[in-house]
Amino acid sequence: MGQDTASTPFKVVTNGSITTPKGFRAGGLHCGLKKTTRFDLGAIVCEVPATAAGVYTTNVFQAAPLQVTRESIAAEGLLQAVLVNSGNANACTGQQGEADAYEMRARFAEAIGVPAAHVAVASTGVIGENLKMDKVRVGIDGLPSQLDGGQPGADGFCQAILTTDLVQKMVCVELELDGKIVTVAGAAKGSGMIHPNMATMLGFVTTDAKIGSEALQALLRQATNYTFNMITVDGDTSTNDMLVAMASGLVDHAELTPAHDGWAAFAAALRYVCEVLAKAIARDGEGATKLVEVQVHGAVSDDSAAAIAKTVIGSSLVKSAVFGADANWGRIIAAVGRAGQPVNPATVDIRLGDIVTLQQSRPVAFDEEVALEYLKGDTVVIVVDLHNGEGSATAWGCDLTYDYVRINAAYRT
Repeated sequence: MGQDTASTPFKVVTNGSITTPKGFRAGGLHCGLKKTTRFDLGAIVCEVPATAAGVYTTNVFQAAPLQVTRESIAAEGLLQAVLVNSGNANACTGQQGEADAYEMRARFAEAIGVPAAHVAVASTGVIGENLKMDKVRVGIDGLPSQLDGGQPGADGFCQAILTTDLVQKMVCVELELDGKIVTVAGAAKGSGMIHPNMATMLGFVTTDAKIGSEALQALLRQATNYTFNMITVDGDTSTNDMLVAMASGLVDHAELTPAHDGWAAFAAALRYVCEVLAKAIARDGEGATKLVEVQVHGAVSDDSAAAIAKTVIGSSLVKSAVFGADANWGRIIAAVGRAGQPVNPATVDIRLGDIVTLQQSRPVAFDEEVALEYLKGDTVVIVVDLHNGEGSATAWGCDLTYDYVRINAAYRT
């Protein structure tokens, strides 16, 4: 379910960014990987070695930068920087791609004066093309001068990670731990090739909380399962997706563990940051005009509810009906029925917002014009109540439009 900030121990920092947590700078520039002049190389840098955690795509064909980042985090559970390029995925590029990813790590580490093992690398863009390393090298050498601890640095980084995204995606919250203000922030990119199993995107979380690597990894994976693993745009899981978290530990509070009084509050803040970014990715789906939220209640378990919610949100027929503002609940119940989960065929309710269309698996007369107006809105909520247990889950996606086909038909050109 979505996080109600009015009842949580954290508050949203409206003018915050990934550089708001203590110790972080960021920036971006154009090095020439993109055909336009939009930024295509960016970095987040921490002034101290930060506790690190990562979650990665489940695609078998994992891009070279994932190997580098896994290795960096595994070495000591620490990162001091993450270097990201857009415009080229450096995926399916063989030994040359691996060598390029390692060179990016080593060159940027030298440029900012940190050990190579403290640098993560991420790439996004076209698959199967070698990086233009002559351009990347020049960009890396110029990047340190672009790093900034304020909003310009954060904006530069967010611009540098975009591909077909239409908007930057960033969020920041703060909470109190042991009488001290702790900040959690995040930035992400993602618009196409989005599907559960890590979702398909790049995500970056910064915080000044004091927490160990194993504890941060556990919380990040938990937050991912409720957020990034619950979105879909087009059913495709990419080769490059990763979510990396860095905790500078520069706020002087007792280290966060499950025994800490603030553990649940910090977990809620982290999950909220991930949820906002995940929903922003779904809303910014390629060609999308609407954010679609599917809530499933009354399932035999939360896992079962999640499987059903993801099946409904991923249905091309459901997504097409939402685009056309067609209150075709038959497509919704058909998706529920093929999700491979326990369902009582006689007890299902379906609502579109507040409009009841099915009750106890029987059609309910509703005003088609009212439903049409609701479905024309920019956010559509589909509620499915199975009356079969206590499990619940929420998934997010978008409508399927003509523009999605247009964008992806010419992605390389």
